[in-house]
Amino acid sequence: MDVNGKSYRTIWLKPDQPEVIQVIDQRHLPHRFVIEDLTTVDEVAIAIKEMHVRGAGVIGASAGYGMYLAALEAKAQGKFEVQEFLEAMGAKLRQTRPTAVNLEWAINRQLEAIKPLGNDIEAIIEKTLAVAGAIALEDVQLCKSIGEHGFELIKNLSEQKQGDTVNILTHCNAGWLGCVDNGTATSPIYEAHRKGLKVHVWVDETRPRNQGARLTAWELGQQGVPHTVIPDNVGGHLMQHGMVDIVIVGSDRTSYTGDVANKIGTYLKALAAKDNNIPFYVALTYSAFDWGISDGVKQIPIEQRDATEVKYIKGLKDGEIIEVLLTPENSPAANYGFDVTPARLITGLITDRGVCPATAEGIKNLYPDFSPFVV
Repeated sequence: MDVNGKSYRTIWLKPDQPEVIQVIDQRHLPHRFVIEDLTTVDEVAIAIKEMHVRGAGVIGASAGYGMYLAALEAKAQGKFEVQEFLEAMGAKLRQTRPTAVNLEWAINRQLEAIKPLGNDIEAIIEKTLAVAGAIALEDVQLCKSIGEHGFELIKNLSEQKQGDTVNILTHCNAGWLGCVDNGTATSPIYEAHRKGLKVHVWVDETRPRNQGARLTAWELGQQGVPHTVIPDNVGGHLMQHGMVDIVIVGSDRTSYTGDVANKIGTYLKALAAKDNNIPFYVALTYSAFDWGISDGVKQIPIEQRDATEVKYIKGLKDGEIIEVLLTPENSPAANYGFDVTPARLITGLITDRGVCPATAEGIKNLYPDFSPFVV
């Protein structure tokens, strides 16, 4: 996608320095566009945990490249038990964000790929680099496919409205900043905008870290997509008054029965949409499915983050990014990072293979080759 007219992805190899991974450091957006160099596993772990990068797709890609950096570290440190070292580095990366399933998926994919290579360090470096690149490229292609499938939903609404503007509400950031390119929830929006449909996006601010107000609004603006930032609590009011045609959100982990873990507050939007007969869709790639979880509400681990994210807020003042305290200094705060929307509240899933009901049967029809559907 474009930043000031120049095309970027969220993660890439530094030109002429393939031992350096570069990412867009999202902590500084929307006020500053900062590119960060990552050269060690520890730096990747910090980038994921402290949300320099965030969003299921780019977390997975970062973990993939983190394992490549781990192989480089193994060589630099003269490790003889290379497989054991990479397993330990994979465990370190796993601990950074417990809810996003792409993280573990990417690490496991790397470890499986290097199993046949023994402790041949040169072969392992070559393989982990290739797999990391494949994970990133695959995310781009899968998100593009989501856009093509989801476009049809927006097109149908546009036709029903005789070409009038389709109003889409989204929550958090499931845009290209949360993936490698295109995004999940935003991919159908970008596709519709490129093809000339009139769209407008209601952007939830998404407390406590304001990923909607900071990130989704910024990237929509960069692509020229009409949008309006709203406080999280406004969505229900808009739905009651016919100002929302469809809700599209992303997913950090989805059970094979259709329950969806996404940024905290998603569940409330689904309840409001259900009450107002507004279609509620979740956009995701196959790597966001957890094929071992049948009950998302009970089984998906919910990350609890530091209370300072609730108590403080960052913003721009006189050209400087500052942090200010919102609450009484001694008041405790709870910071649950995600909630789970039960499948019964979800109209459908927009996936890389098509649109399906949020049910085990619907998912099986698109992914019969995945466990637990393979007999």
